[in-house]
Amino acid sequence: MEGLPLKPSGDRRRQPAVWLAILLATAAVTPLAAAEPAVSARDAGWLAAFRRSREALVWSDLAIRHDWRLQRNARDGRCRILDPADRTVQAGTEAECRRGFMRLEADGTIPPQDGPTVVLLHGLGEGRDSMRPLAEHLRAAVEATVVCFGYASVSAELDDHSRGLAAVVAGLPRTGPISFVGHSLGNLVVRRWMALADQDELDRVHRVVMLGPPNQGSQLARMAAGIWGISRHVEGSARELVYDWARVAPGLAVPPCDFGIVAGGKGDEAGYSLLLEGDDDAIVCVEETRLEGARDFLLVPVHHAAMMENPAVQRATEAFLQTGRFPAAGTPR
Repeated sequence: MEGLPLKPSGDRRRQPAVWLAILLATAAVTPLAAAEPAVSARDAGWLAAFRRSREALVWSDLAIRHDWRLQRNARDGRCRILDPADRTVQAGTEAECRRGFMRLEADGTIPPQDGPTVVLLHGLGEGRDSMRPLAEHLRAAVEATVVCFGYASVSAELDDHSRGLAAVVAGLPRTGPISFVGHSLGNLVVRRWMALADQDELDRVHRVVMLGPPNQGSQLARMAAGIWGISRHVEGSARELVYDWARVAPGLAVPPCDFGIVAGGKGDEAGYSLLLEGDDDAIVCVEETRLEGARDFLLVPVHHAAMMENPAVQRATEAFLQTGRFPAAGTPR
């Protein structure tokens, strides 16, 4: 199968202590207040971004067309339709919202979609916004519809996320191949979906790019498991990484298509974190990213949370989607 045709064409640092704080905070996600206090115009943008980041922890996508999406709340089952500006245009049961989504497609409000699709998946404790820099780069670089799959990473388990991804994939037009780009936990969601998917669905998959994937589990998560009292505060996918990896790992498929791995690290034995052994991106060790069968591997000097904004990572992702190989720049190992 040919690659995706090319179009002409801040480094955030999150240390392990912050990642552990994400784990500890997973049980503390509370419903949004019914009403927000009055805010100045200057603060409105920040408040909107904060609201989206909190909502990302409890809402998962069931259908996506461009930047339109149908979502379900992982805690109470409510559903809603969001427009490209993340405004709710309908709320109700899943059946009601599916009918509404179909009406919006039928009347042309939601534009048609065909050809290749690239699905981006964020990591633990993040939301769709974290993938935006990479999504914008790919939209300008490849002839494909680029969509970001959002899932309630800390409110539900991998099986729940894989079922949501299955619903999204099943609803995508069958007029072109599908590729995936996952960051961190997002790669485990893809691998779990692949383990459960029918062959017809797997045959649609073209390529997979893994960014900082904990393919061999997480040393950091194992450290978290030793913290007294943490078990009371960890749920969903975070609990699976911390306590249930031995159960989860056998249920993760090796992609049956071309896949490449981008790891962050310094290229030495120290890495970015003083807490982790060996080279690392401050969250995931380089050796933890490896998975037998990868067609290519690339080491980039970048922190885990900054991958989507890093130009080298963006170019590497673009190149692999197009050619099945990473560019020569970087450190293949």
